[in-house]
Amino acid sequence: MTNNTHQTQGPALQMHMSEFWSGDLGLTLVTISLAVLIFVITPLREAGLPGRLFFDLVFVTLMVFGALTIKQSYISKVFAVAVILVCAAVLAAGRLHPTPFLHQLGSFLVVATLLLYVRIVLLVMFRGGPITWSRIQGGVCAYLLLGMAWASAFQLVEQLIPGSFSFVTAPTDIDQLTSKLIYFSFGTLTTVGSSITPLHPFARSLTIAEAIVGQLFPATLIGALVAMAMESRNKS
Repeated sequence: MTNNTHQTQGPALQMHMSEFWSGDLGLTLVTISLAVLIFVITPLREAGLPGRLFFDLVFVTLMVFGALTIKQSYISKVFAVAVILVCAAVLAAGRLHPTPFLHQLGSFLVVATLLLYVRIVLLVMFRGGPITWSRIQGGVCAYLLLGMAWASAFQLVEQLIPGSFSFVTAPTDIDQLTSKLIYFSFGTLTTVGSSITPLHPFARSLTIAEAIVGQLFPATLIGALVAMAMESRNKS
């Protein structure tokens, strides 16, 4: 009786998660959580105030569910979940026992994890079906995730090669460094610019690459969504 219950609960849970991500709610919650994390929690964290842990847990949980429900191979699902969980463990260890190695490894894993998040969101976005509001939210979410991924890449460069960026006010801890480079990353992604200057050649190359992607990604995404909308309309 117990085995039958567990066997029925597994498919039922997967079906509920699939319904959660196939509708508007999954991408909506991810986009809201990411926006709050970037524009509210990160500045507060730079000022020394707590509050990021809750949104980190929500975000990790949503993306693990997303990785499990999207259509991809079993190996891809296991790999994605493993990277997410290892990244979370390394970041937690870096908080409890801060060392340069753990911070550098954490930054590298964050880049990999955020790029996996972009892939998950895009797979959900471009699933079959009509164009809905959730697709637009997914595009915004993927764009924000790209900015966060580049910020972590900049952070890794600064950690490996101190002095790669010139700051008006030098960061005193890892939270201030993260906040300042998120600001620099989105300033670069949107080509608005910022008061931070990349000095090392590799930092400059990453900055140029982000500026190019920041221009091409929205145009490509909009074109793909328009093509999907026209195809859906022709089929109906």
